[in-house]
Amino acid sequence: MGKKLVAYFSASGTTKKVAEMVADAAQADLYEITPKEAYTSADLNWMDKKSRSSVEMSDKKIRPEIAGEDAKIENYDEIFIGFPIWWYVAPTIINTFLEKYDFAGKKIILFATSGGSGFGNTVKELQPSAPDATFIEGKLLNNTNKQEIENWVKTL
Repeated sequence: MGKKLVAYFSASGTTKKVAEMVADAAQADLYEITPKEAYTSADLNWMDKKSRSSVEMSDKKIRPEIAGEDAKIENYDEIFIGFPIWWYVAPTIINTFLEKYDFAGKKIILFATSGGSGFGNTVKELQPSAPDATFIEGKLLNNTNKQEIENWVKTL
């Protein structure tokens, strides 16, 4: 069994709590995907077409910059990647993260939190950013508890 990492992006803290439970259940290291410029509540206002998140999601070529330390992806075989669902897909900062490292031969297991939408085209939109990785469309982990997450991780 190889070494595991849980990398996550959390704009409001919801995904962070879930990522911590996933890391615990998977006995994995934890890494936060931190935007160079933090998102404010105004940035996250999806009802404002000019908000930062709306602009990023309407132009899939935008790649928000990442701050923080090197995730050392080369040290891991399985990488869980968690994020909130924005406009039925992963935020483009996840593409930034995938494009920053070499994921060739790695297994990427996705998980997400959402206010109501599912994974949509997430896998399809992320695969070009890490074409030599194997993606698994994990699970939406909304309002889940530690036991449910442990049971899910055991199935992988």
